[in-house]
Amino acid sequence: MSVPRSVALERTFYTLTAPVLAAAPNLFADSPVNTVVQLAGAAGVSGWILAAKSDDAGAGRKILRWSPLVLAAAVDVAAKNTIGWGPYCLDALLAAGWAAASLLVMPFSRHTRRRHRPALAAPAPAPQLQPAPEPSPAQPNDGADAFTRQVRWLWESRGLPGRTIVVTATPHAGMPNDLSLLLRSSEAGRPISSLTPEAVAAAFGVDVTDVQIEDVARQYGREGGPGWKEVHVTPDLSERRRKAPTTHEWWADRIAGGAVSGSQLIKKVRDHERKVTHYIAQVPDEMGEPRVNQHILAAALKTKYDEGRLFVTVDGHQVLVSLWDSSPLAQVFPATKELLTPDKDGRWVTGYLGNGQPARNRVYTDRGAAHGLFVAPSGGGKTQLMGLHVAADALFGAVVMLATEAPDEKTAALGEHTARYGIGALYMIRLLRVLVALMEIRGEMVWDDGRVHEWDPTRPGCPYRMLSAYLDEFLSAARDGAYGAEIMDLAELVSVKGRKYGVGLKVAGQSVYVQDGFTQLLCENLRENCIPVVLKVAPKKVTDMFKALGIPSENTPDPLPRSFSPAEAGRIERVMAGEPEPPSDSNTGGAGWIIEGKQPDVLRTLFMDFKGDIDGFFPDTIATLTDHEIRELEARDLWFDWTEPPRPGEFGPEPEDEDADEPKRGGGKPHGEGKPATRRDAVTSPRQALEAIKNLSGV
Repeated sequence: MSVPRSVALERTFYTLTAPVLAAAPNLFADSPVNTVVQLAGAAGVSGWILAAKSDDAGAGRKILRWSPLVLAAAVDVAAKNTIGWGPYCLDALLAAGWAAASLLVMPFSRHTRRRHRPALAAPAPAPQLQPAPEPSPAQPNDGADAFTRQVRWLWESRGLPGRTIVVTATPHAGMPNDLSLLLRSSEAGRPISSLTPEAVAAAFGVDVTDVQIEDVARQYGREGGPGWKEVHVTPDLSERRRKAPTTHEWWADRIAGGAVSGSQLIKKVRDHERKVTHYIAQVPDEMGEPRVNQHILAAALKTKYDEGRLFVTVDGHQVLVSLWDSSPLAQVFPATKELLTPDKDGRWVTGYLGNGQPARNRVYTDRGAAHGLFVAPSGGGKTQLMGLHVAADALFGAVVMLATEAPDEKTAALGEHTARYGIGALYMIRLLRVLVALMEIRGEMVWDDGRVHEWDPTRPGCPYRMLSAYLDEFLSAARDGAYGAEIMDLAELVSVKGRKYGVGLKVAGQSVYVQDGFTQLLCENLRENCIPVVLKVAPKKVTDMFKALGIPSENTPDPLPRSFSPAEAGRIERVMAGEPEPPSDSNTGGAGWIIEGKQPDVLRTLFMDFKGDIDGFFPDTIATLTDHEIRELEARDLWFDWTEPPRPGEFGPEPEDEDADEPKRGGGKPHGEGKPATRRDAVTSPRQALEAIKNLSGV
């Protein structure tokens, strides 16, 4: 049988090479022949490694093709390490064995090569008819377009993932690698149950995130249901969405997943004048009220939660997210007479909310005169806030009276624009006694229609003006050993009945805690008949403070940051250079919460510059009580200079014996009252308990 010429030449080469392979190491130890043989063996080993790692067919054939070179190197090494020709002429025997093995291997390896030439004189195979291919359900002859046929071929070659077949394939315009598939089960009447995004992604060689599987609804002329699926493969769209998403895509990917779960962006609005960006989104009705995680939302908007730049407003099923370029709470909003002047409904602007809306308070409500509650620590802007309220009441035409427990520069400036102003617990108790007496006096004053009515600013013919009484540092005065108990009693009484007679009680202090001496009754009465403002509360007191004000725990706000100014960049450089940090800008004075409903809203109050002239915020004339009211107060011995020392009998009967001890200022019965000034339930601290013991023992 004839063999190919190349095989004959290779056999001749092996036959002639065998003597050289045996003689060269024995005759010439340093011969270049040895070096050539060793290099050929190294090349053969490399060929083995490449053939073993290759995924192509024919790896065994390639290993056989490289075997003669590797075996020749092995024979050469053995011949060099034997003494002489070795025992029994081992070198010659190895070389002869190598040649014989190569002669046997070469024809086998050669005839297993691809595209080899047939043996000479081999008869040509007779042509045979190939059986017609069986029709495949994956490749129906339904006149599909070329793109669908190509996708069908690919889908079938990948093993029909999910036991489905391609009905139609539609490319996406402008996206060369994106397409949509309409699939149905390969078995009629069976649901598609094993199709997964992973299977589709593996079939097309894309990421799982680039695959979306949807149900198919039944349409006219086409089936639907569980036996059908629609698949979208969108690697190009996903890449573009990651690099340059639209606003709606960004919201769906970054916000709707966790910050505002299930929400859909409606529109984005940029207010260039106010330097704020608004995002308006909506959640489906079946999801109920939107759930907002402000920490995740702040991270998605690339801001910090406590920077004061991000504010969220929920209105039904809609959400407004306002992102300011810089915190509006760090801005200064100067007070003006126009902002402080109450409108026809008695409302005026106290400051501005974090979302930019004006925050309004009121001088009266539908229940009568409005009370007031101002809570702030020292330096929190409480006197500033009180000044705004004093100006608003004065501009409304009300009679304003101010009493403070301790002298203060700002309250003294406000006192110049009030009907009465004084300092100390004694002054405060006299003011409260007047308020109680005025409720009785006004309850008997006849209106223009000849009848007596409860105070109503919308009804004409009222014979008296609204009266606003401000009590600054109220808790300090309420703890006074001589007058504190009566101050609290009278304040409670005015908070209950004063609104019906046009008497508003405005209490300012650093706490509303019951344990600090602020009774629950007074707190509830003020809370229900005013719009409280709480400024700059310490973080650990926020929960207790709002709980005392009747705010549900789910609406308790988070503490405000220590500063609304952004942190100065370059801290790493300052650390490396050993430089100190710049001082923190404490700009939270006047920042806090206004509580009109159940949800506290963050605000920044207007700024009244007490270092300048504040006369422009007040009317030209100061309103006072009517002559009738003054005469009635004088008849009750209540209208005089309240800065005088206690008058004889003002706080109880004078002692009958000259040697008797001086009466305690808080002893006896107050004017017009039937109970002592001190009471057991007013003792709320160790200091007050000690004072009560001293009063009882006469120490």
